[in-house]
Amino acid sequence: MRQIESSTCFGGRQIRYRHDSETLNCTMSFGVYLPPAAEKNKVPFLIWLSGLTGRDNTFPFLAGAQRYAAERGIAIVTPDTSPRGEGVPDDPDGAYDFGLSAGFYLNATELPWQKNYHMYDYVVDEFSTLIVNELPIDSARQSIFGHSMGGHGAITIALKNPGRFRSVSAMAPICNPMDCPWGVKAFNNYLGPDRATWRQYDATKLVATSEERLPLLIDQGDEDEFLEEQLGLDELQSALSEYDYPATVRMRGGYDHGYYFVASFIGEHIDFHANYL
Repeated sequence: MRQIESSTCFGGRQIRYRHDSETLNCTMSFGVYLPPAAEKNKVPFLIWLSGLTGRDNTFPFLAGAQRYAAERGIAIVTPDTSPRGEGVPDDPDGAYDFGLSAGFYLNATELPWQKNYHMYDYVVDEFSTLIVNELPIDSARQSIFGHSMGGHGAITIALKNPGRFRSVSAMAPICNPMDCPWGVKAFNNYLGPDRATWRQYDATKLVATSEERLPLLIDQGDEDEFLEEQLGLDELQSALSEYDYPATVRMRGGYDHGYYFVASFIGEHIDFHANYL
């Protein structure tokens, strides 16, 4: 774990690290915001998962989250969205919705993706172990949130790991990837054609088998250009209702899918998690 960047920010430190990942068979970078409180004690932390085209430094640059994290005394860690480096396969056509920057937070089983694309294991196991061992953060107080593909990752990881997180939230998440073009393309390539194997990474399906009822918050812009075709929010809401899973879902008038939307409500999401951390 090698520090490659560090800047003072709202009295704390925004830091970027690099490390060699055995899970992904490549070198990975990730970001950490440590609030001023981390200088004296271990602090609770949030894992942020970014969406398609994002990297480990996308959220720190664009979301404006550090101010709220500093006020609340919460660290934010931001892993990358896919494996990187020479030899890591990418979409052969260079499309943005698959391959590099589009790991979908799953464990690929199909060639040539299975060597590197194990973002689920990376986030849940290797990355989480690394940061808890090396940073002044409290493993007993963690929550997870994300945007778009990262919202999909946050909800599915939370649902698949009962007892680990205090809360979960998402902004414009891909809620039903089994039945949207982004998800079908990714799942078919990473996991193969057997749709039964896809269910383990679809939030709408996982609600039915969830062993706990984590506090869940979702914000969605009503002018999001991907809402109807890609995100599947209605399907997730139907599943939440059917299986009596309490959640707060807020439709935000006038907002689209981008980081102006994220920045507008990131403070409210950090406050939401702070109530449980």
